[in-house]
Amino acid sequence: MRVNIQSEGLTPQRERNSSRAGRTGRYSNMKGSIRVFVLGVLILAVFVVFGRRLWHLQFAQGQDYRREARQQSTKLITVPASRGVIYDRAGTRLVRNVPSFTVSVVPAYLPDDEEEAKDVLVRLALLLDIPYTSAEQEGEGEEGALGVHEMIEEVPYGAPYRPIVVRRNVERDKALLVAQETSNLPGVSVEVESVRDYPYGPLLSQVLGYLLPIPEEEEQAYREEGYDPSTDKIGSAGVEATYEDVLRGQKGEQVVEADVLGRVRRVVEERTAPIPGENVHLTLDLALQQAAHEALERGLGEVASPRGAAIAMNPQTGEILAMASLPTYDNNVFVEGVTQRDLERWDDVHRPLFNHAAQVAVPPGSVFKVVVASAVLQEGVATPQTGLSCPGRIVVPNKYYPNDPGYAQPFYCWDRGGHGVQDVVGAIANSCDIYFYKVGGGFEETDFDGLGVGRIAEYARLFGLGEPSGVELPAEGAGLVPTADWKRHTYQESWSTGDTYNFSIGQGFLEVTPLQMLNAVNAVANGGTLYRAQIVHHVTDAEGETTEPFEPEVVRSLPVEDEWLALVREGMEGAVAYGTAARRGQIEGLRIAGKTGTAQFCDDIMCGVGYEQPEHAWFTAFAPVEEPEISVIVFLYNGGEGSVAAVPVARDILTEYFGVEEGDEASP
Repeated sequence: MRVNIQSEGLTPQRERNSSRAGRTGRYSNMKGSIRVFVLGVLILAVFVVFGRRLWHLQFAQGQDYRREARQQSTKLITVPASRGVIYDRAGTRLVRNVPSFTVSVVPAYLPDDEEEAKDVLVRLALLLDIPYTSAEQEGEGEEGALGVHEMIEEVPYGAPYRPIVVRRNVERDKALLVAQETSNLPGVSVEVESVRDYPYGPLLSQVLGYLLPIPEEEEQAYREEGYDPSTDKIGSAGVEATYEDVLRGQKGEQVVEADVLGRVRRVVEERTAPIPGENVHLTLDLALQQAAHEALERGLGEVASPRGAAIAMNPQTGEILAMASLPTYDNNVFVEGVTQRDLERWDDVHRPLFNHAAQVAVPPGSVFKVVVASAVLQEGVATPQTGLSCPGRIVVPNKYYPNDPGYAQPFYCWDRGGHGVQDVVGAIANSCDIYFYKVGGGFEETDFDGLGVGRIAEYARLFGLGEPSGVELPAEGAGLVPTADWKRHTYQESWSTGDTYNFSIGQGFLEVTPLQMLNAVNAVANGGTLYRAQIVHHVTDAEGETTEPFEPEVVRSLPVEDEWLALVREGMEGAVAYGTAARRGQIEGLRIAGKTGTAQFCDDIMCGVGYEQPEHAWFTAFAPVEEPEISVIVFLYNGGEGSVAAVPVARDILTEYFGVEEGDEASP
């Protein structure tokens, strides 16, 4: 029987192949196991690295990162302080703080992509109805204001987190629209800030002033004092300016939590609370201020005068009870925004923005005679009994041609017919120019020696002329008290007798402000005390406690005897009783002392020819004579005769003060 070996097992060749395949399989399995092992090691290494890094971040540096995260989500902000309020002497509020919407942009929070940032600003411009670029505005025929794009472009490189005010005093509806869109307007915020409101507008603008942004050239100085030039405003005129440090208050500080867009979510900590500004109480009487303003307005209208001033004071303390200046302006425009129309209106030769009661000096005319009369009596140049003749005209020979009448210079009294013989009381009452020519400059024809320029100037300064009165208002005028040296240095000319004559009656080079002149008259009224003029009575804090009480401030006691001042007062009472102010200045039952003035002038606005010159109208008065409570002065630019134009204005003010009924007034 044949046995099939192949069926019983493998052939040698196949056995060899099978052995080789076994070895290959074992190698492949080993290689796969190594790969798995290496991969496992790598994965483990990665986990170890990440785990170590996670541990380092979480535990080793966790505290530092948590602190940094808190700092990124919180920020320190300043909290504005409420600005102090201004009141009149009776407690009537003259200035208010009212809420206003302000829209700002923080450049750092705008999108990094330029197109996206542009979309935000364009959308904001549309919501606020303002131009995106100044080019758009110029296309509409307007110039000057920057568009939103330029506002952001002008931000200094190192101050991307400084808020840029895009628009103030935004209408409520527009502000709400922007507020609703803030989620789509990163970097844009709407805040409610306090702004000034002046309820009486033009009536008190010259006294109260207004606020303006900090000038660029002064930013660094104000920043050192705690101001933020990008948002803060400062007093720029009136009491708002002089009492800026008192009214401003002190800002507070808060730590707030903000989101990634910079919007405040909550207050984390209040580091310091804001301290409200203190309140300023003025010496002004609002009712009397209204009466003075209206009386001045009527007086200017009756004589077609373009400007003037009226002031009422307490002659016993220096308090200003009313101060009216026309033309004026509405200081609310500085809150709402000055327009081109406002600028055109203010571009006037009579300067509506100026306080003509305290800033502008002009010749006082015959009201200055009360100063000269006081000096004449004190220096013994004339006695109460000295009578000097007033023929209506005197002639001063030319010193180079004394015997040639053709070179002589005539000087006239306002009454060309003359007043006859006048003593000091009559000369004041009748405002006799020739009497004051003689006592001031002397009269060679009768060998009468006058005061001379030196002594007139000396007494003018003693009465407070030639320097600011010290009232708490900025840019007060100093006026001018001329001397022989002053003329020589200014005009390279010698002083003449004619100059002294003009000086003696308040003409020529002499210039005073209405406030200075009234303060000088006050010294006559109260018996010789020159007070500093004051318009602020006292200051209180937010709780109503007085922090700065009122104190009358004596500048000096005049070196003039009481009996001489009494004679001057007698002459001034005569002016109202029977003299130059008699027809229009009397109030029945009230003893009033006054002095009229008519001052010729020639300035940049108008000028006459020769002796025919335009004239300012003046009148000053105080009452009651026996114990003066109030003094008044009225000035009307180019108003003509003081006795005609200025006296009725002062009478109306006195009528309001004393509560005199219209039927009780004396007939003009």
